[in-house]
Amino acid sequence: MVKRIASSIKDKKLIERRRAELHKGAVQLFKEKGFHRATTREIAKAAGFSIGTLYEYIRTKEDVLFLVCDAIYDEVKARMENVIDTTATSEEALYQAVESYFQLMDDMQDEVLILYQEVKALPKDAQEYVLEKEREMLGMFEEVISNGFPNLLSPQEINLVANNLLIQGQMWSFRRWALQKDFSLEEYTNVQFQLLKSQLAHQAQQKGGTNDAAARSV
Repeated sequence: MVKRIASSIKDKKLIERRRAELHKGAVQLFKEKGFHRATTREIAKAAGFSIGTLYEYIRTKEDVLFLVCDAIYDEVKARMENVIDTTATSEEALYQAVESYFQLMDDMQDEVLILYQEVKALPKDAQEYVLEKEREMLGMFEEVISNGFPNLLSPQEINLVANNLLIQGQMWSFRRWALQKDFSLEEYTNVQFQLLKSQLAHQAQQKGGTNDAAARSV
């Protein structure tokens, strides 16, 4: 577990509010200049702080990047938990999970791009902390896939399908300049889900018809 970011302020609600302002300003600045080119003075200005106030809430520029990455994953996880039922066993539940995640990646395009461009600048322990949050999101997809298609996929295959879905959502952010020329978000979601269903149907056939219910469901 990464160490908590030190602050000289004792009011937890004030810290939370100020760091939310810091996150918002830093995302816009990092989008325009990148993390390495941005200075702490510019970060403070983007957040509406003086440089002295900034250092009441963080100690280093890397602390700002960690707070940004942490806040992004917290928001993604919270929003996914609100819409995804990991205990559901239907195709509709999987589609809802995929649709909700892709919509979230569309809503947070700038944040997602910054996250994957800059996370390597974090210290190793902070990188591991952030990546653990991604593994938690991956686990949500694994549960939905496993519950919706029991006995069809091995744990290794479930993990790979879940990783593919995560990457497909992120790809909408990474390659938006190309994809959005040919697809609306709804079209992109539907095509990716139909491809997933085709893969699952093929997998069911490979099983030699031993999982007829799963084959019919896809």
